[in-house]
Amino acid sequence: MVEMELNKIVIDEKRHDQLIALKEKNGTRVLPIVIGLNEASAIKFKISGFNPPRPLTHDLIFTLLNDLGATIEKVIIDKLEETTFHAKIVIKTFDGQSKSIDARPSDSIALAVRSHAPIFVEDSILQHYEMFNKDKP
Repeated sequence: MVEMELNKIVIDEKRHDQLIALKEKNGTRVLPIVIGLNEASAIKFKISGFNPPRPLTHDLIFTLLNDLGATIEKVIIDKLEETTFHAKIVIKTFDGQSKSIDARPSDSIALAVRSHAPIFVEDSILQHYEMFNKDKP
């Protein structure tokens, strides 16, 4: 697995395209992931320090986990099927157990930025992306 960090959020409301770019933490590889507008906004709000008057869904989930004594250990983008990425949120429960929960990458990253949890991508996904895009300008 390769540790990544959120590098860029692109929101194009006219074309309805949103993407996040993850960059290899100690390297140069970048992985763009197309996401929904709500998730892109939730990530951007948190990074920019915007505090809504009522909690957004990701804020609510983060607060619920904390109030139940659980923490987000990490996020793993672990699979690419055709053009769809899959992710897991790894949570440590109040009694020290690790639980892996299937999730969309966008939701996973929205929670990771709230909890300052590391984001990992399977190396095979990065290699596949590089190979697929090596001939593109």
